[in-house]
Amino acid sequence: MTNTASQNPDSSLEVYEQDTNTKPPYVLTFAEVKLLAITGVGFFLDAYDLFIINPVATMLQYRLYGGKSLPNNLSGLLKASANIGSVIGQFGFGYLADSLGRKAVYGKELMLIIVATILCISCPTNDLSPNGSLIYLSLFRILLGVGVGGDYPMSASVTSDRASVRKRGTLLMYIFANQGWGSLIGSLVVIIVLACYKHVMNDLGETSKVDGVWRICVGLSLIPAFGTLYQRLTLPESKRFREAQEVNVESASNLKEKDVATSSSEVVEEDTPLVKKAHFKEFLIYFSEWRHAKILIGTCTCWFLLDVAFYGINLNQNVVLQEIGYAGTTGTAWEKLFKISTGNIIITALGFVPGYYVTVFTIEKLGRKVIQIQGFLMTALFLAILAGKFHTFDSASFVVCFAFLQFFFNFGANSTTYCYPAEVFPTKYRAFAHGTSAACGKAGAIISALVFNTLTSSIGTPNVLWIFFACSLLGACFTLLLPEVAGRDPDAVLAEELAEKRTLRSA
Repeated sequence: MTNTASQNPDSSLEVYEQDTNTKPPYVLTFAEVKLLAITGVGFFLDAYDLFIINPVATMLQYRLYGGKSLPNNLSGLLKASANIGSVIGQFGFGYLADSLGRKAVYGKELMLIIVATILCISCPTNDLSPNGSLIYLSLFRILLGVGVGGDYPMSASVTSDRASVRKRGTLLMYIFANQGWGSLIGSLVVIIVLACYKHVMNDLGETSKVDGVWRICVGLSLIPAFGTLYQRLTLPESKRFREAQEVNVESASNLKEKDVATSSSEVVEEDTPLVKKAHFKEFLIYFSEWRHAKILIGTCTCWFLLDVAFYGINLNQNVVLQEIGYAGTTGTAWEKLFKISTGNIIITALGFVPGYYVTVFTIEKLGRKVIQIQGFLMTALFLAILAGKFHTFDSASFVVCFAFLQFFFNFGANSTTYCYPAEVFPTKYRAFAHGTSAACGKAGAIISALVFNTLTSSIGTPNVLWIFFACSLLGACFTLLLPEVAGRDPDAVLAEELAEKRTLRSA
């Protein structure tokens, strides 16, 4: 059989799902909006939970400890628990999505999120000791994290499987941008619910009623989860994934040359069961080659280094709130909580949401590699400024510098580390490779959550910021291991590689 990819190397990188639409990639069809609504919920909930745990931890101080700080070890566990679960979910769901199929697995991670959220808001604080209540919440937040972590490889793969190469990065970024909205909505929810409780907590002095505030704030996340559960459970398998299960020279070539991939506007139902194979062995064989292994090393290491700094900053925003005058150190319990929540909205608005959408509009023009390298370098710059001027900055200067730091986290590596594994790896190995990369990122987040407070106490906040600075510089260096993926079809690249191997064997 004549393999056109081997005759013309450039043709193998052409989009087999040619998109004749000349509109900019960020202009979406109705079907694409529907797909993104289904797949974006997980990232909304991830960011909502990331934001909500900070004010919830503060509320628990008043409910369980009479306003005193939570025990350091249990506070770290409470904040790190969801990330611990995420590592399990990213590995587990990533592997299952490749070995069993997207359809067989998708939606189960959302069911876990729903069950875990219900168990969390059912915490019997009246019957358990204060420490027991924190342990209870931490255990079920681990379960919540398994579901949230499972959404990373699932939604990335489901979307990438259905996207044309021309719009793939943009669609993935629209999904990831839900993190910004999750944080913003979470901060608004806390303020609104606190405002509703002002009379009973502030005027009547019933501070214990804060127990209802945190339960409502956490429980409201069930609305979008229930709203998209049915659509996830019934989403059919994509043609691209089904074809990718038979990867040899002929079928991989067909995957490239035929219009077998569905776009987001056409999803094909298939009743024929997928043939289950020894996927893990195939995964190991594929990544035993250095040209593939170095890419996986690059995606894993960059995500790890990014999350050490990103979660180190965003899981411990009390430092930032103190600097901008919203630490909530004076007034009644309600007034303190309300002031902290107001400060959190300011932090979220400062570059958090805008950074995502600058990436949405530029990712196909600038490319992932350029955005990731400049993002790492710019965050390193602003972390260095914050570390060097930490004790001498006035509030206005601190706010401006922190705003730019947040902006370049999101117009940078926080966005592209998610996109890269979904675009650079072939369909057959995409979900597990994405899950592995994301799990390495969450490992960095866990380290930050567990050791930030201890390190800050022992070496000071500026020195911790210098550690984050070093992580950002290393991230820029490891990005050099990665190819640019704009316009690159990984299934076509795999077809070329298999054709080369067959040619060598037959020679």
